[in-house]
Amino acid sequence: QVQLEESGGGVVQPGGSLKLSCVASGQTAAIAAMSWYRHPAGKPRQLQLVASINSGGRITYHDSVKGRFTISSDFAADTIWLQMDALKPEDTAVYLCNAQRYLADYWGKGTQVTVSS
Repeated sequence: QVQLEESGGGVVQPGGSLKLSCVASGQTAAIAAMSWYRHPAGKPRQLQLVASINSGGRITYHDSVKGRFTISSDFAADTIWLQMDALKPEDTAVYLCNAQRYLADYWGKGTQVTVSS
């Protein structure tokens, strides 16, 4: 089992920045990839992949965050971060950390990000 704990959410004005962190614990050996997903505001059934990074360093981003968000990782420390700049109201969501290990998915509880003036 892998446990994931997110932190760093909060309320920020449009154009502001936040940095999310996710720390994995438990059976973290052989984690192949870690990602950030989000449930957009008012759409709890929608799960959107925001950014992903694998143990080889390959990174993918959702088109809506390219150029504004940056994912980084320290797999040795079982940690990933999501630097979010130029935040927009439509970025408001619950952000969840995901880890993939041996074809199994593990999820954190999520952290709320609210972008509002």
